[in-house]
Amino acid sequence: MLPLPDATGSLLLGSAASLAAVHTLIGVDHSIPFIVMGRARGWSLRRTLGVTGACGLVHVSSSVLIGLVGVGLGVALDRLAWLESARSNVSASLLIGFGLAYAAWALWRSFRGREHTHRHTHADGTTHSHAHGHQGEHLHVHDLGRGATPWALFLVFAFGPCEALIPLMMVPAVDDAWVLLAAVVGVFTFFTVGSMLAAVALGYVGLTCARLGGFERRIDVLAGLTVAASGAAVLFLGI
Repeated sequence: MLPLPDATGSLLLGSAASLAAVHTLIGVDHSIPFIVMGRARGWSLRRTLGVTGACGLVHVSSSVLIGLVGVGLGVALDRLAWLESARSNVSASLLIGFGLAYAAWALWRSFRGREHTHRHTHADGTTHSHAHGHQGEHLHVHDLGRGATPWALFLVFAFGPCEALIPLMMVPAVDDAWVLLAAVVGVFTFFTVGSMLAAVALGYVGLTCARLGGFERRIDVLAGLTVAASGAAVLFLGI
């Protein structure tokens, strides 16, 4: 078939850019988990943005793959929309589960790290007491969770769909405009990942400069609960 007119192509690319940015900035799950986890885990801005970028790429790539399979098999758009909706629920549920599990782990770690007093009585009748904690050489729990967090976020975003992308892919695919299809995917990916990186960078700097006072000691717990809340906002409010 003939390629789509230039005006239609320009409109499609513009729609891809605007929808990608709006979809990303409105979706609290696209930025908040990375901001609070970067703060709680003590990541540098560079590492936080690296994790964000990797998750953003797999986030878009999974929908691109499903869209291409749908195009190749001639699957109707409404069926793909149903699949993307189901993936969204799974992703949000995983985010809630991860956040709650992280908060529970952090709370357990804080209690295990509290010092308590042991009282000893010697044979001569003298007694003494000393403080003792269960962190340090006993648990190393902080190191245990250090590498798991990025992979957990990566898994969540692998399931997370880009609902706006597949309908945009179908327009050039119907007319065999494969160059335009590639351009739509490229523009959508660029603006999605770029918006994620910009939002996370701003949030990271703001949260790093914020004085949390007494909440600083519970930053891990608060981070987990915030991640769970962002998942709940997606699952129940559609944000």
